[in-house]
Amino acid sequence: MTTDWATLRELLLPAAGARGRRVESALRTAIRDGQLAAGVRLPSSRDLAAQLGVARGTVTAAYGQLVAEGYLVSRRGSGTRVAGAIGRAAPAAEPAPAPTRWRYDLRPGLPALSAFPRAEWIAATRAGLAALPDEALGYPDPAGLPELRAELAGYLGRVRAVTATADDVLVTHGAAEGLSMLVAAVGGRVAVEEPGHPGQLEMLRANGVTPVPVPVDEHGIVVDAIAGCRAVVVTAAHQFPLGVALHPDRRHALLFWARANDGLIIEDDYDAEHRYDRPALRAMQAMEPTRVAYLGTASKTLAPALRLGWLVLPPGLRAELIHRKRTTDLGCSPLPQAAFARMLATGGYDRHLRRTRALYRARRDALLTAVAEHLPAWRPVGVAAGLHVVLRLPDGTDDAEVRRRVAERGVHVVALSEYSADPPYPGLVVGYAATSPDRLRAAVAEIAATRLCCRP
Repeated sequence: MTTDWATLRELLLPAAGARGRRVESALRTAIRDGQLAAGVRLPSSRDLAAQLGVARGTVTAAYGQLVAEGYLVSRRGSGTRVAGAIGRAAPAAEPAPAPTRWRYDLRPGLPALSAFPRAEWIAATRAGLAALPDEALGYPDPAGLPELRAELAGYLGRVRAVTATADDVLVTHGAAEGLSMLVAAVGGRVAVEEPGHPGQLEMLRANGVTPVPVPVDEHGIVVDAIAGCRAVVVTAAHQFPLGVALHPDRRHALLFWARANDGLIIEDDYDAEHRYDRPALRAMQAMEPTRVAYLGTASKTLAPALRLGWLVLPPGLRAELIHRKRTTDLGCSPLPQAAFARMLATGGYDRHLRRTRALYRARRDALLTAVAEHLPAWRPVGVAAGLHVVLRLPDGTDDAEVRRRVAERGVHVVALSEYSADPPYPGLVVGYAATSPDRLRAAVAEIAATRLCCRP
């Protein structure tokens, strides 16, 4: 550990330019007071003299005297350090709390991180970096790397029927930043689905927005219940956490609401690529691009660690949000953008999705089979798509108590009541994407051991 010279100069500045023992005295005081901690390595006499603007002999004499007094220790090859017997030891950093180690972690929201295509990503990173001109390594375009925005516009048009050009796309640090920027631009009251993720409510409030919960039923958000809001956030393709798709009639009703109220629909399409038993539903953005802001992310398809997301913006919001992105963080790093653009261009992303879709379907089927065998009274909901299911418990069950009892056996699930103050029914939200079929079956067997606590 070497002390920062700027800090040392501030400590000794009163002695700068002085002769004799003033440098020595200032060093001694700094060590006694703990400003120079035990074990800190000091600059060489030549360097410190230059920093303080004094003769080298002044520093050499000060070091020699303090070594003799036991304040410093000097060894050839390792420099001069503050002695441990006198200097106060630097305070130890508070250890981070150890994460809970679950036998079976079935929380929703995580893809299979072990399935991340490391080799393809490394190859895409090398190829993308090699193709970047030198000027691309400077401060980035705040809207995002042009090559990635073009690839995303093509991919989203092909897979999700999104109507967009590269100029409509804004690259973000995950969906979280995209949503934060959108709601901050809109302001006021924003309708959100109920039940929904509590983290989303926290994010909206942090951006000065008042979230207004709107109930969700088997057809999706109840549009008639939206009142006094400037925007609405919907997970139309696969509602979180109930897993329902927004019914076509509700989609048209939501667009009518937006036109009638000059409102904005924020379409969070976080889970659209994961579907198993139903055809793809086109994005709402394709129905009216001027009223819908489309929000996507690679967090559920590749890995949250990439922090890659994107917005497809209506014309009226483009300039404002690009300006907001520029003034917030100057734009996202071009390097992961270049790698992701390469994966999109070469078909690597499509191949990865085909592999993981088959993987997740097998895991979902293993979970459903085990539930049917061990927990026949629990009805799975929202199974046709996504990375989680809701296990609907018998009416009258306290799902929070079930979650607690299950946790005692080392199984991590989430009670549906944690996502809503007034859930439509008791349930457990169970993620299956990150767990192998054998472990899913074993986890259900553990959950089944708590059935007695599920009686009304």
